[in-house]
This record gives sequence, structure tokens and C-alpha cells, in this order.
Amino acid sequence: MSKVLLVLTSVALLGLSGCADIQTTQAPPAKAAEPAKISISAEAQAALTAAKAEAKDAKAKNHLWTTADNALKAAEEAAAKGDSDTVLKQAKLARDHIQKGLAQMNYPMLKVGD
Repeated sequence: MSKVLLVLTSVALLGLSGCADIQTTQAPPAKAAEPAKISISAEAQAALTAAKAEAKDAKAKNHLWTTADNALKAAEEAAAKGDSDTVLKQAKLARDHIQKGLAQMNYPMLKVGD
């Protein structure tokens, strides 16, 4: 009985070691061709670049509104999809909110109570 068990175990181990070699000898799958880079209009690119620069400045001053950040992210996503109109719209919104956030720095401090 123990000899039969030893033989079956040996056969199983040899079979598994043969299967382990199959993966390493197979050729790697061919890489898919990279899709063509999607581009946006020069005007949209300039608006996005300006919005990013203003956002960086506002973030350094701790006055970047979340609405401005969300609009900037939406503009970047639209740029990745090649949608110039949406990039222009969202970059304009982001810049507007960034400028308002920076202007808010100059507002007088409100005191509550005495």
C-alpha cells in the first residue's frame, strides 16, 4: 500500500513539474499597437496650461477651491479624450474660481462675538 502511494505521489509531482515549465517556455503575447495620441486645439491647450499654472499658485497659497480643482480635473479628462470645447469650458470655469479664491484672500477677517 505504501509503495502504491509513493508511486502515485511521485507521478503527481513529475506531472506538476512538467506543467510548471509550460508557462516559462511560451512566447509572451504581442504588444498591442499604441493608439494614436489624441490632441486638442492650441487654444484649448493654452487655456489648460494657464489654468494649471494658476491652480498651482493658488494651491501654494492654500486658496484653491474644490470647485476649481474639480473643474481642472474635468478639463484634463476632456483633454485626454480630445474634447477641445469641454477643455475650454472647464478651464475657463477653473480659472474663474481660482481668481475668486485668490481675491478672497484680501477680504477682511470676520469676527464673531466680542
